[in-house]
This record gives sequence, C-alpha cells and structure tokens, in this order.
Amino acid sequence: MIDRRTAIKGAGAVLGTAMSARSYAKIMGANDRLRVAIVGVNGRGQAHMSAFTKLPNVEITHFVDVDSDVLAKRAAQFAARGHKAPQTERDYRRLLDSKEADVVTVATPDHSHAKIAIDAMDANRHVYCEKPIGLAPAEGEAMIAHQARTKRYLQVGNQQRSSAETQQLAALIKGGALGDVYEAQTWYANNRVSIGRGHETAPPPNLDWDLWQGPRPRGPYRSNLVPYNWHWFWKYGTGETCNNAMHELDVARWMMGLGFPEKVTARGSRQFFRGDDWEMYDTLSLDLAYPGGRTIRWDGNSCNGMLRYGRGRGVLLLGTKGSAVVDRNGFELFDLAGKMTREVKAPATSETTGTVGEGALDVYHAGNLVDVIRGRASALASPIREGHISTTLCHLGNIAYRTNQILTLDTKTGMPSTPEARKLWAVDYQPGWEVKA
Repeated sequence: MIDRRTAIKGAGAVLGTAMSARSYAKIMGANDRLRVAIVGVNGRGQAHMSAFTKLPNVEITHFVDVDSDVLAKRAAQFAARGHKAPQTERDYRRLLDSKEADVVTVATPDHSHAKIAIDAMDANRHVYCEKPIGLAPAEGEAMIAHQARTKRYLQVGNQQRSSAETQQLAALIKGGALGDVYEAQTWYANNRVSIGRGHETAPPPNLDWDLWQGPRPRGPYRSNLVPYNWHWFWKYGTGETCNNAMHELDVARWMMGLGFPEKVTARGSRQFFRGDDWEMYDTLSLDLAYPGGRTIRWDGNSCNGMLRYGRGRGVLLLGTKGSAVVDRNGFELFDLAGKMTREVKAPATSETTGTVGEGALDVYHAGNLVDVIRGRASALASPIREGHISTTLCHLGNIAYRTNQILTLDTKTGMPSTPEARKLWAVDYQPGWEVKA
C-alpha cells in the first residue's frame, strides 16, 4: 500500500490482492473509465470532488444538489480548475434514471443518506456514503439488506479505515504490542458558535425545499436551518455524536475487536448559548460497556475546543503492556510509565475538526472503493455491516440521552431492551419516500 501511494504521490488508493493482467482484463468494465456523480456539493461533497479527481481513469460527470446557486457555483469552480464541466441536476432520481454514472457519492444532510444510497444501489450503482449512514438504526439495517440483494459495493465514509498508519497500529495491537487493550478513551473538541434564533419563512427561491426534506415528513422552512445548522435539530440531524464520534468510536472498536456493547450510558447537557434554537446537547459523555470489563468512552465538546494530547480529536488505547494515541494523521506508542517509545506520522495530512474534513484519507478511501470495483482490491475498507455497527453506537448514545436511560442491549443486533428506547430505533417518513428493507 505504501509503495503504491508513493508511486502515485498520494493520489492513489489502497492496493489489495494482486491480479494478473489476463484475469484483470476479464472483469467487466475493469478497463473502462468510471463515471462518478456527487450528490450534495456544499459540504463534504467538496472533499468527494477533490478525492475522486485524483484517482486514475475516474471522471466526475455529474453534480447533484437541491440548491441551484450552490450547484452553479461548484460546477463553475470545478471547471475553473481545469476539469470537464459536470452535468448538473437538482433531483438525484433523474440522475439514477439517466444511467449515466457508475458510482454515486452521498454527501447530503443525514436524513437523506439512506434513501439516496438505497435508491442508487437499486439502480445498479456503486455507492460511497458519508457517515452517519442514516437517521436511525433501522435505516442501516435496510441498507445492509439492499446491498446484499443488489450486490453493489457500498463504502461508508469513515475514511480513517483507509489510513496506512492506523492499519499499522491495528497490526501492532493484534501482535500484542499493547497487551490486552481494556479501555479506549475518545474525544472531539470544537468551538462552535451560536446558531441564533430563527423563524419560519418562505424558503429562498434557489432551494427546492421539498427535495431538501426528502424522506422526512413535510414541515415549514426555518431561516437558520440550511445549509449546516440542521445538524442540531432532531428532525433532520443526529448531533455531534453521529456527526463526529462515529469516526473515533469506529477506530476504537476496530482496534479492540469489538461489536455491539452490553450497556450504553450517556450524560449530556446544553452548556453554551442556551437561548438559541440548538435542540441537542453540546456536551456529552458516552460510555459503552463490553464483556470482561472492557470499555469505550467518548467525550464530545462542541463548544469548548480544549485539546487532548495536542489533538482536537483522537483515540487513547490503554493496554496491559502499554498505550497508544492515534488520530487521522498518525500515532504514538507509550510504555506503562507513560514514556513515548514510538511515533509514526502520516506523510500527507487530513483535516480533523473542520466542516469539510478534506485530506489524504479521502483519496485513499475513495481509491479503495474504486480498486474493489475494478477487482484490484479484495475488500472494502469500510463495508456497510461495519459502518452500521459504528453508526448504531452513536445512535444508541443519542437514544440513551433522549430517554435518560442506561440501555441494555442485544449484543447481536444492538437493539435496546426498553420500549421507550425501541421507539427511537426507526423514524417516520413522508409518504412515497419510505426507507424499507
């Protein structure tokens, strides 16, 4: 992997199982240029554009966005960088009807991820879907079912799974470098500002409000909802836990070889800007308890940017022989006395707490999907079943917070035991927009 990345100077992807030229040529479409459509081009979609343009024999052919102003702006910027001007479309369903793209990337607000990804797979497209994969755990279950039925590849956008440095740490841990890893402490720190007090009003003419709402029951437009603050409203968003904890919880359970926990506890509060419209916590501590006394903890501070170990986000792994701190840009090993014994830095960095989050890992993760499609890699770095578990951990944190309960789970499915918690396992839909398995 490192050799290939070096050879293409950071613009390539994870190289998996080697294949002979003859066997590779037999794969249908292996030598064809892959056509990529970006759905949602105002936030993480910009990172998708950057990543896929750096991959060989890949062309971004379509931009899709419900905001005509954003759509025109991004298309103009893309062409100004020397790329072929993409076709533009406001309704992703028309894109799927056109049969003009091989891969669809989903970078829309959380509430429409699952529906678009499922529709794309049903239309015979491969998918790169941003986290969280859905608004509730039932949507992840539906995505698993559709992926199994359609046999399309679905890469979940927790890009640290494609980090060579994190993969190296995983191998060291598996080899016993830290002994038995019994605890992971994870965190996210930012200094977000108030979203103020909005009001119900007519949507701007450039925004197709009906399409923006997508699967959610129809309601009035609010002046401080779009383009970003929907994250903090329960109808459309999933809070800082699904927005950011998913990355670190995913890394922690990957390093520890864990799935669903036995119990989930969450303690959250609104400490900043209490007079504004933000509906959720801005401060939350989430504890996941596993058999044998193993634990994973996430501390989220949306409005207090105090760093830990010099990082705004990361994972501390505590073992019986030593410890490690890891983030998107490398890791350090420590002995039991707390002395650093090894430091590994990524040659190309990735953004950690910005809203776009662009970096080298996007290229590697997108490249892994492309390599799997072409038969050059044997497995996705983050397949839907793994993405579903990590996303569900975050949903369970929100459920524990909203019900004010300590959740006891079915460790095979993640399903909580109480009726109050089970009610939040799924969401309601606008008729005609249902997400079904």
